[in-house]
Amino acid sequence: MKGVELYGRVRHAVQIEGLSHREAARRFGVDPRTVAKMMVFSVPPGYRRSKPVLRPKLERFIGVIERMLDEDTRRPSKQRHTSKRIFERLRDEHGFAGGITIVKDYVAGWHQRSREMFVPLAHPPGHAQVDFGEALGIIGGVERKIHFLCMDLPHSDACFVVAYPAETTEAFCDGHVQAFAFFGGVPQSILYDNTRIAVARILGDGKRVRTRVFTELQSHYLFEDRFGRPGKGNDKGKVEGLVGYARRNFLVPIPVFESFEALNAYLLECCLARMAERLRGHSATIGERLEHDLAAFQTPLPAPYDACEKVPTRVSSLSLVRYRLNDYSVPTSYGHRDVLVRGYVHEVVIACGAEVIARHRRSYEREDFVFEPRHYLALLEHKTNALDQAAPLLGWQLPEEFTTLRRLLEARMGKHGKREFVQVLRLMESFRVDEVAAAVRDAIARGAIGVDAVKHLVLCRIERRPPRLDLTIYPYLPQARVATTAAGSYMALLSGVTS
Repeated sequence: MKGVELYGRVRHAVQIEGLSHREAARRFGVDPRTVAKMMVFSVPPGYRRSKPVLRPKLERFIGVIERMLDEDTRRPSKQRHTSKRIFERLRDEHGFAGGITIVKDYVAGWHQRSREMFVPLAHPPGHAQVDFGEALGIIGGVERKIHFLCMDLPHSDACFVVAYPAETTEAFCDGHVQAFAFFGGVPQSILYDNTRIAVARILGDGKRVRTRVFTELQSHYLFEDRFGRPGKGNDKGKVEGLVGYARRNFLVPIPVFESFEALNAYLLECCLARMAERLRGHSATIGERLEHDLAAFQTPLPAPYDACEKVPTRVSSLSLVRYRLNDYSVPTSYGHRDVLVRGYVHEVVIACGAEVIARHRRSYEREDFVFEPRHYLALLEHKTNALDQAAPLLGWQLPEEFTTLRRLLEARMGKHGKREFVQVLRLMESFRVDEVAAAVRDAIARGAIGVDAVKHLVLCRIERRPPRLDLTIYPYLPQARVATTAAGSYMALLSGVTS
């Protein structure tokens, strides 16, 4: 191929010096037809094919190849034909006699022609996109998977990111509540993928059937919902990009925090710091452009939505309620009754009618048991033989004074002393552990070993008044009377005669 410099010299000789094409060809040692082409193009045009490449060995197999490739579009991406596999099938199943190179070239061209093209989009203010992402983190000393919800405002590129232990319904709702509070308003519409948290099913005409919880959330905040095409992440490319940006910039290196609360405080700082950035193609910062988004938001912001999953269920004979494969205890007086479980991100609240009967930390383990020991004390008062084997009491860390009190009660009263010890524990249903422990310690020091004495001392401590222990009103306490010893009584004991 002739170089650009030669093109310039030949064109100058013909157009400036006035040489003919034949004379220029003789001077520069090129064909006159080449000189004519140089007059048309100022630089070498490169090779130009005048008609399609002929593939005589491949032509009758093209339909077979395209059928394989078209079927692959409906198969898992990791289980599709490679060029080598297509060649092997053509050779073994269809009698193809050509080489692998021509097959590989055709498959590569087919993939290039099939790649999707996109239209640049303009994003008016007041709209949002939401998606979940995943990353690794160390929370409380344990490496685990973090699920973080991202809300992106495409017009301003403002973002909000919050992390959760799992991608659950309550996390989805709580993320919206926190994002709306962060921005101080509700977007006009939000674009989602077809997550099962929001979409129960997609009908044949593409219409979405919303889940009950998502419908409640939407009714509370009155935003419009939009959904991308199934499997087409580019429909919500802004938030998809935010998920990757947050993972690369907010969560690298792997974050190490004592709790999710601490991690989310850090993520909030990252979102606020990003407000000062000025992105390519914009003269204003993200924070400055956010003002246009906020001006188009719905106002005023309503009261926060109760971000939880509600599940009706029944208490078992073990006074346990099952929620998300884990069992949580309730007071034994509610056994076999219908209750409503409200699952929050970090808490499980159980109600019977309008009354909240139990609150527990949320467990994300599998088949876990979460007990509150005080829920079983009323039953143990009647079934004292189960005291030492009661699973809810295992691992219940109580001050050493309680162990001393139980030993003294059982030594003095036997089996009844065990029941009275449970009655002392039941004081913690009404009073704090430290208050009851201080009263137990005081009772032991005074020698007033009994539930009535401990209860009196707790009340005196709370009411800040001195205790007045009259042992005659405590029938279960040992009674002792001290009198002056008479000499006659002593002599009677020696002689065996009773006076």
